[in-house]
Amino acid sequence: MAAKLKSGSHLEIAHVLFIDVVGYSKLLVNEQREVVEQLNRTVRKTPQFRKSEGAGKLIRIPVGDGMALVFFQTPEEPVQCAMEIARALKNHPQIRLRMGVHSGPVDQVKDVNDRSNVAGAGINTAQRVMDCGDAGHILVSKRVADDLAQDRLWQPHLHELGEVELKHGQKVGIVNLYTEELGNPRPPEKFAPLKQKQDASITARDTSSTLRDRRALAVAAILLLAALAIAFGSFLFWKQGKPKTSAPTSVIREKSIAVLPFVNMSADKNDEYLSDGVSEELITALSKIAGLQVKARTSSFAFKGKNEDIQKIGELLHVSHLLEGSVARAGNKLRITAQLIQASDGNHLWSDTYDREMQDIFAVRSEVAQQVAETLKIRLLGEDKKRLDTKPTENIEAYNLYRQGRYYADKFSQDGFKKALGFYQQAIEKDSRFALAYAGMADTYVLAADLYIPPREAFSKAKEAALKAIELDETLAEAHASLGFVHFHYDWDWAAAEKEFKRALTLNPQSVRAHTLYTEYLAGMGRFNEAYDQGRRALELDPLSILARWSLGWASLHAGRSDDAIQQFSKAAELDPNNASVRLYLGRAYLFKGMQQRAIEEMETAQRLDPDEPIVLPFLGYGYAVTGRRAEALKVLQSLDEMEKRRYVSRIYRAYIYAGLGDKDKAFEWLEKAYQERSDSLAWFREDPESKSLQADPRFAVLMRKIGFTEL
Repeated sequence: MAAKLKSGSHLEIAHVLFIDVVGYSKLLVNEQREVVEQLNRTVRKTPQFRKSEGAGKLIRIPVGDGMALVFFQTPEEPVQCAMEIARALKNHPQIRLRMGVHSGPVDQVKDVNDRSNVAGAGINTAQRVMDCGDAGHILVSKRVADDLAQDRLWQPHLHELGEVELKHGQKVGIVNLYTEELGNPRPPEKFAPLKQKQDASITARDTSSTLRDRRALAVAAILLLAALAIAFGSFLFWKQGKPKTSAPTSVIREKSIAVLPFVNMSADKNDEYLSDGVSEELITALSKIAGLQVKARTSSFAFKGKNEDIQKIGELLHVSHLLEGSVARAGNKLRITAQLIQASDGNHLWSDTYDREMQDIFAVRSEVAQQVAETLKIRLLGEDKKRLDTKPTENIEAYNLYRQGRYYADKFSQDGFKKALGFYQQAIEKDSRFALAYAGMADTYVLAADLYIPPREAFSKAKEAALKAIELDETLAEAHASLGFVHFHYDWDWAAAEKEFKRALTLNPQSVRAHTLYTEYLAGMGRFNEAYDQGRRALELDPLSILARWSLGWASLHAGRSDDAIQQFSKAAELDPNNASVRLYLGRAYLFKGMQQRAIEEMETAQRLDPDEPIVLPFLGYGYAVTGRRAEALKVLQSLDEMEKRRYVSRIYRAYIYAGLGDKDKAFEWLEKAYQERSDSLAWFREDPESKSLQADPRFAVLMRKIGFTEL
């Protein structure tokens, strides 16, 4: 026993890791011995075990098929040790563990052999937390999770499961701890009944109580909740892809919030960009507070202009609090109102009005964010306050131009991108050190590449802008995400791309954009399980995002899991039946499921919905070709020729159709042209199901090696 309780003390708070070998009783006696010996060796070699033992702050308690490790310094110790054990045992897949962590009181006792030992509620509860899990789970009590959430490094790995009743009526909140590589992301089997009970409770809830004066219950409007998110999803779907197949089980966190779009109360309706900008600034600011889960813009803005019930919004977004308000501008004067609302009952927890000059807009943002944190009893650390008080620019005119650029970029159209780039350039001319303006420019060029602007032109400008943004402010997650996208799709530098995506997520774990871009990268690398995890995290952060739902389907499609892809694309289509990209990819999923007629119907629907979108044509043409409709496939090729006379068309599109027609020479001819222009689609072409008919040809391996794939 390496640690001793303080002399004369009765109780002391300990941080307990309880470990159990799953399936231990089914092993033969010699197998049990081997497993226990290997587990003991593994545990003793972990850095955290050695560090705590060396400090005399660790007690080891063997149990029949596992052990309890009792730490006495910080709640991070048992969690870090659990992660190190899980990582080490990846080399010993025959040893399957479940682990539980809890902080609670322990006391010194004498065991049956009259030796000193420890016992108490801390150890008992840790065991019961562990008992809630299945193989691979690292479960922590809500008490431990709340402590960990104060550190930004732990926050993205904590996933609340809900409250359970343990022995003797004890109720404990359980949180699932997992990363991309460690832990078990699936909800434990014991939580299935709880989830059903929660769903029934939500269904039965009386939503007629506590309505705000300006809201009326409109159940039919729920079907249109994602209306303003559709433009975002519709465009980005052409650009992004690949995550895990089922949506995460969402349990509402106590410290969670969504910022609803602030209402533009200015006399000039063109000031809408400013009210939207205040909402986005608050989303960004609140996302920087450790321990607070903030829903992303897409889901929050789905309610713009709607009179929806507060309780229903909270349920749909899986948040416990909502922040809403208004913005009125008269010349250089601003009036911003804000109110924090309890979603479950509509009660107003806090409200205030700010009458300021335009140049004080950043101070208002910081004050509102700090007031929200104080009301929700979240302790702001020094770094949190520093981030909240940081101004992106001292030039308010440059800021206004930047916000107009964001406003038009969010329209996700060729005209919108053109206007956005113009506003960003004007903002930079006003303040050449305005990092956010460079980041916005990089993001816009990334989105337009290979769709509206040839990739060589777009990606080179995106890279230049992203590097400048990072030079000015290395902490901009969006700039790192855009640079990662350039490295992936244009430079074909896989290691550099992953480095930038990981840096973006370290800087902002709640960035849906970074999660979806990293999802696409992982799927392009064939790392589908990791891609699924990223996609599921994006959906947790942005539950009404068609893009997040679509990306889960995209990963499934490229992993050859057609049933899962159909399920995800169908759910996305329920949110918006008129979304051409969703209908196109639903058709692709049906095609590779073997449901040819349904596939063609969906892809033809996509073309009718968006006849000017060129990316529909290659997949429709491929569908015609592989279903024996050769003449129609050739007509699609002619349509691409005609379209190219009036706008840019990616060189890779014709390669898909020729692959379907079985004309490999023509397919590789156009693939070579795509390579010469550095088409962004080549980065994931290896995983495209349409490419399978070409992969046995030696020219395919040559092409893949040229873009950096050394293994096929």
